[in-house]
Amino acid sequence: MRLKPALALLPLLAAAALPALAQATSPARLQKAYEAAADAPAQAERGRSFFISRHGAEWSCASCHGQLPVDAGRHAVTAKPIDPLAPAFNPKAFTDERRVEKWFRRNCKDVVKRECTPAEKADVLAWLQSLR
Repeated sequence: MRLKPALALLPLLAAAALPALAQATSPARLQKAYEAAADAPAQAERGRSFFISRHGAEWSCASCHGQLPVDAGRHAVTAKPIDPLAPAFNPKAFTDERRVEKWFRRNCKDVVKRECTPAEKADVLAWLQSLR
């Protein structure tokens, strides 16, 4: 028995959707994963300090996201608007693991000229989640 071409594609489409679903997460789950990778608990105050520091470079995280990232920010070069970073002010923040990793990688290279460590990511997330 032959399946109609459209029905034959259903298992492929369902399988293709699984990786996207597996990437859904929450800020708290990401923080726990970073803490596990760092083998240390996050420290919110250390995250705040990391966020506002220039690390010997031209920019800090706050250069685009603001000293207190509860409002929309603006990219320092392109002036493109940036949604609030604190999860309490942006429910979509830190809910897609792939996107979070992409932006951590890109922004850390801009700010600290390297990829951030799991401990740094956990600290920043702890601080961002403390903002209400």
